[in-house]
Amino acid sequence: MTSAQRQRNPVQRGIERLFFGSRWLMAPFLAGLVLGLVALLYKFGVKLWGFVASLGSASQSDVLVGILSLVDFSLTANLILIVICSTFENFVRPINLADHPEWPDGLVQIGFAGLKQKLISSIVAITAVNVLERLLRLDGDFNPTELAWVVGCLVAFAVVMVLLALADRIAAQAKH
Repeated sequence: MTSAQRQRNPVQRGIERLFFGSRWLMAPFLAGLVLGLVALLYKFGVKLWGFVASLGSASQSDVLVGILSLVDFSLTANLILIVICSTFENFVRPINLADHPEWPDGLVQIGFAGLKQKLISSIVAITAVNVLERLLRLDGDFNPTELAWVVGCLVAFAVVMVLLALADRIAAQAKH
């Protein structure tokens, strides 16, 4: 115990332990996200099964929309996994990558700036996939207002992504 630790009173040490110990309250949230990932896997399997079963009678457009839908599931699963791993490492317990050399670099040692970029990039990609799906389904029930909103959201997310990247770059340069 250092001299600074000895000088603090027991109430301060107790409050500190309570606050830093509360980080473990994140574990049930992360377990819930893991269950959400399992649910998404189930829905992906159902979608994949339906997609494969309909391939014989599907048009080229239907095949492309089906593939984009599967990509959408995959991107969403990636997003959930990134949130689970980075939240655990940043807020619950640090992970020593040397103890897990087989783990992908993209899932550990993600700082807050990196997490923001990965999250917004995933959201932009998911939105872009949804826009492509809607564009491929343009037929008799075309709703230009709905399409404009979807494209507008994609553009807004892309602008936010660029602004966050610029802000992070400016902040990094200011540190040096």
